[in-house]
Parts: sequence; C-alpha cells; structure tokens
Amino acid sequence: MNYIYDEEKKSTFQKIIKEWPILLVEIVLAVILGFFVARYGLEKVDISDSSMTPILKEEDTILVNKMAYMFFNPSRDDVIVFRQDGQEHSYYSVKRVVALPGESVQIIDGALYVNDKPYHEKNQVELMITAGIAEEKVTLEAGEYFVLGDNRNQSEDSRYSSVGMIREKDIVGKAWIRLKPSVSFVSWLKYENNSEETE
Repeated sequence: MNYIYDEEKKSTFQKIIKEWPILLVEIVLAVILGFFVARYGLEKVDISDSSMTPILKEEDTILVNKMAYMFFNPSRDDVIVFRQDGQEHSYYSVKRVVALPGESVQIIDGALYVNDKPYHEKNQVELMITAGIAEEKVTLEAGEYFVLGDNRNQSEDSRYSSVGMIREKDIVGKAWIRLKPSVSFVSWLKYENNSEETE
C-alpha cells in the first residue's frame, strides 16, 4: 500500500514539474496581454463636464477604443477623446470632430461653415453665441482636427485658443461604448437622442 501511495505521489509531483513551465508561460502571456489592452486597447473614462450633453452627460462612463486610429484617421462626426494640456496637469477631453485636415472652418451668425458651406448637423444643436477664433476663416493644417462639443454654448473646444486645433498625436482614441448609466455604442446615441426628441 505504501508503495502504491509513493508511486502516486511521485507521479503527481512529476506531473506538476512538467506542467509548471506551461502555467508560467500562460501567466506571463496573460500579464502581457493585459498590459497591451490597457496601454493600447481600451480605457475607461468618466465624463467630467456637460459639453457633450445630451449625448454624453456629466458622470457618464465611456470605454475608449485606443486602437481605432492606429490604421485609420478620425472621421467627421466621430466623438474623440484627446489629451488636453493644462498648466499643472494633462487631462482628457471628449468632443466631436466637425472638420478634417486641409478644410476651412468659420462660424457665421452662430452657425458652422466648413469649406464655405453650411455644416449639416446630425444632432440638434444651438447656434453658437461665441465664435472665438473661428469668427475669421481658419484653415486646418495636416494632422489637425477642429472639434466642438454638442452642447455648443457650454463647451470649451477648438473655438478657444486654450484648446485650438487637435493634433493627431494628442488623440487618445474614439469614444466607443457608454458603460454608465446604460450600455450603448456612442455612435448610436445621436439616434436615441433624436428619437426621444420626436416622441
């Protein structure tokens, strides 16, 4: 009986010795994968202001797709997350892309014009009280984007010199999924908003 027990114990020990390198490799790969997902994949961001109301409200939580622009450039109407450099710290801002590199932007009588044509808004927005730097025509350089908050008169965006044009290198990613208060793709929220307004 002792002989059988010793053999079973020896067999278990040998099995562990054979399997631990595989387990170690799996753990290392899981840690590396977790690092890359956090660093280059997805990131949770809390909305800290009302500049994107009613699409995204203060204290909403979104998931940012940090790989969205690794192979493709931001498109018009994308809601992007970018680094906003402050005097004491750097923080994230969330705004909508309204003009692309090489295009011109101007705000006339509160309305947005891109390439001298009225901009077709996909969401209902207010006329802008402040035109800021876009009171005169502004032409975007390569790698620059003009962004506005959907809540136009409560948004510090590309109209203001403190923000200005958003450079590609400062874009963190695309606002992808709203996690809180309810789960939804950010790109779908405009339709939810429009349907609510027409009911």
